[in-house]
Amino acid sequence: MKTSTESIEAHAIDIGGPLPTAASDTVGLLAAGACPAVKPAYLLPAASKRWSHGLDWSAVLWITLVHVGALAAPFVFTWKGLLLFLALSWLTGGLGVCLGYHRLLAHLSFQTYPVVRRLLASLGALAGQGPPVTWIGVHRKHHQFTDVRGDPHSPREGAWWSHVLWLFPRPHEPQWTKMIRRYGKDLAGDPFMRLLDKTYLVWHLLLGAVVLAAGWLGWGLFTGLSFLVYGMFLRLVWVMHVTWAVNSASHIWGYRNYDTPDDSRNLWWVGLLAYGEGWHNNHHAFSNCARHGHRWWEIDMTYMAICVMEKLGLAWDVRRERRPGARALLTSGMRGHDQSPSTND
Repeated sequence: MKTSTESIEAHAIDIGGPLPTAASDTVGLLAAGACPAVKPAYLLPAASKRWSHGLDWSAVLWITLVHVGALAAPFVFTWKGLLLFLALSWLTGGLGVCLGYHRLLAHLSFQTYPVVRRLLASLGALAGQGPPVTWIGVHRKHHQFTDVRGDPHSPREGAWWSHVLWLFPRPHEPQWTKMIRRYGKDLAGDPFMRLLDKTYLVWHLLLGAVVLAAGWLGWGLFTGLSFLVYGMFLRLVWVMHVTWAVNSASHIWGYRNYDTPDDSRNLWWVGLLAYGEGWHNNHHAFSNCARHGHRWWEIDMTYMAICVMEKLGLAWDVRRERRPGARALLTSGMRGHDQSPSTND
């Protein structure tokens, strides 16, 4: 199946290059695996300027609500609730955000059927980090301006800014709308993605009602409350912070396999908790590569899931090539390994 022109245009933005005017130029850019070798070296604007339009109260209230709800977890613990927490964390965080939002929709690392694409987008929306058009638009802009002016969440403006505070300032219109239209153009043209955007909170309310009812009808009110707290509030808080750690911790601590022009790092504990997303320096070196773990110890559960989908015929055109010219670095602790990680799967 061929990639649509809109998807190709969006991916050209994602890998950091300027958006070509002709579709043929874009195809050539992608085929070459191009990525700018040098990014603007100007300073980031002061984070304080981002607060000039006040707070985005919808984001503040949403994030506060789920954190307050999670505080009830010790009082309604059940093993069934914990199992539900783990299962929904994988479904919404692993399959929804890491595989669906990130590797499929943002980077086009593989192709799949429209129904699978929409299912993964729906699971991603249930992770509580925003509808797909917004999430992918912000992420693509991050890749074009990583750790320079224009990056929505660089730790150079503060660790807490990159982790969560960047979500709180109220977006400036019409710049925000223009940004989403530019970086999320392909998704904004999909009626289903627009539906997820308009009904974003409805799906969370429905899921909360379902898990509460399932626990209540199956085992009693206490289990229903346990399902609600562990399956919704605690799970949302966990998935949020694990994802946010990729933006913050993986740009501050860790080692580098590749000499990229940003601060991206490979951080082992984020790699494990975020289903492979913490091998972030690898990802910034080869942003459209489906595999983020390039060394034998870099476990990438999301890539494993993509491979399973490929075996089942649910994924194809899986991008495993790596951009030529990326310079590998030998860091302390890597002595005895090849300078360039193997491209074999």
